[in-house]
Amino acid sequence: MTESMTEKKIRTRKAVIIGAGRVGSHSALCLMFQHLVNEIVFLDVNEGAARAQALDLEDLASGLGDSFKIRVGDYSDCADAHFVILTAGRSRRPGETRLQMLDGTIKVLDGVIGPLKESGFHGILISVSNPADIVVEYLYRNLGLARGRVFGTGTSLDSARLRRTLSGIINVNSKQIQAICMGEHGDSSFIPTSHISVQGIPLREYLSLQHSSVHDIDFNDVMTKVRESGSAIVSGKGCTEFGIASVVAGIVQSVLHNDHVVVPLSVHLDGEYGESGISAGVPCVLSDAGVETVLEIDLSYDERRAMRHSCDVIRDYVEKAMGPAEG
Repeated sequence: MTESMTEKKIRTRKAVIIGAGRVGSHSALCLMFQHLVNEIVFLDVNEGAARAQALDLEDLASGLGDSFKIRVGDYSDCADAHFVILTAGRSRRPGETRLQMLDGTIKVLDGVIGPLKESGFHGILISVSNPADIVVEYLYRNLGLARGRVFGTGTSLDSARLRRTLSGIINVNSKQIQAICMGEHGDSSFIPTSHISVQGIPLREYLSLQHSSVHDIDFNDVMTKVRESGSAIVSGKGCTEFGIASVVAGIVQSVLHNDHVVVPLSVHLDGEYGESGISAGVPCVLSDAGVETVLEIDLSYDERRAMRHSCDVIRDYVEKAMGPAEG
């Protein structure tokens, strides 16, 4: 058989970015600055804008003195790509929730899934598009990829915002704080506070050892600040782009380096946390295989309730998204 009739060998430093807007272009920028890939292919319905992005980034590559290849292509480029990064879809409008973007995003996905399957893509798909968890589940059910190879950024950005918020409250470098958000990348996300630590020291013990003036943290207020962070950015400039692009680059780096890092990602659940048939933000081990393991951490009673509620929210929207396809 010719290569076109079988799966093409994956090119380990090739990334196809579907959607050449602000998130897609900044994801490319982060990948280039960190020297994680040497070929980036943009796919976008607006080919003119995508070509302009590619030319602009080529100027950057020239300035860096690196031999990046950046171009606009088509879905056949996915056949040998290690990564497909999905950023397609419109930006969230001020005052709009991510869930309200569902109908428009599903229309975009329906234009992506067929050509992507036909391309023979068998690499790792990283989804950024909102509503994040519903999109991941929709892709998982329709693409036929193993669950470890199709996942979303999920609550990774929420978790970064959480660590930044806590850093300001307890006056510790955010890199020293271990804390994540779980559940929906949206308004029903929650913080498993029982697992927050500072360089391995449980948070409450750390505050006691420091004789800190902060004794009790209002985590409802912290969660509100985390949730409103994205909305504030959208209201001020129309979209979020830099933070999420850095998350994408971090995921690509972890996969390429086989780092086995723990990252909160949106992935299809198959019994973990008592949930099935949906994707949600949970801690995962990332390796060169993609999501190698979904970690089912011990949650308190209240945290289990919060997880169940968040998954119920996601499930309602997954059923809405899948209705026309399965009905």
